[in-house]
Amino acid sequence: MNSFSKLVFNPVIFIALLSIIGCKFKNNNDNIPTFKSGRNYNPIGYDLSNPDKIDVLPGILHEISGITEIDNSTIACIQDENGILVIYDLSKNNIREYFTFHGNGDYEGIARAGNKIFVLRSDGILYEIPDYKSAGLTSISYKSEIPAKDNEGLCYYKKNNMLLIGPKSNIEGKNINKRVIYGFSLETKRLLDNPVIKFDLEAIKKYATENKLDLPVTSKKKEKSEPKIELRTSAIGIHPVTNKLFLISGVEQIFFVFDLDGNLEYMERLDPKLFNQPEGITFLNNGDMLISNEGGPGNATLLRFNYKLK
Repeated sequence: MNSFSKLVFNPVIFIALLSIIGCKFKNNNDNIPTFKSGRNYNPIGYDLSNPDKIDVLPGILHEISGITEIDNSTIACIQDENGILVIYDLSKNNIREYFTFHGNGDYEGIARAGNKIFVLRSDGILYEIPDYKSAGLTSISYKSEIPAKDNEGLCYYKKNNMLLIGPKSNIEGKNINKRVIYGFSLETKRLLDNPVIKFDLEAIKKYATENKLDLPVTSKKKEKSEPKIELRTSAIGIHPVTNKLFLISGVEQIFFVFDLDGNLEYMERLDPKLFNQPEGITFLNNGDMLISNEGGPGNATLLRFNYKLK
């Protein structure tokens, strides 16, 4: 055996070499995004208790009720009292410009589809802004004929070229344990006859019980108490990486993730100190998530959560 072979097969030197190699690989992995340990990290890729950035929004957005991504540094916003479209610069933390698209009203949802922007009024009326980049901004209105009186959730489902509309209130004449998402075709400009996503409240309550989530409970005489969950949709969005539906029940301050068949995959109760009144959600192309809060007695805020892969 030559001297080189003796060196390699020396047990002490061999173990030392393995230790050095192991340390090298460990250092290289430090730059790979991972979930941190702890109760605040979860399979969806966001730590909802620790925003990566918080913007205090200007007064014109005190009643901010919806947001939608324009590009990686810009979002469009609406507020629920005036028909004003606000373009907000994420990098400079200020308003770039704003336009009046209609008169006063209860505007609750906003979604971008290409160069078009759609705004949802709570009574189900949809406003289309054909080209928000044009100098002479105009709008077209459509009656969605949605069978609910109070509607807040709106997002664009690119694959099927439709808007998804999430009612906050019960659907008249429907099972109180059911919640739905409707689809508005951008080809026909009509509401689809049947809901495109259905949720089962009993299944959601079972998930909350099995996962021991800290939620208010309802006490019924001679019946076992159960989590109090009503799923009052205030904001919806489709994740650009996972294609999952993210939903916020603002009045309950609960965050949900569903697949597009309505199966619950994750839920979490939000911290009211951070999410005093969550009304809007959108995503940047890389998966970073933005959630807006109306001001109420305090300040309106925009929370940014960077997407952290497994």
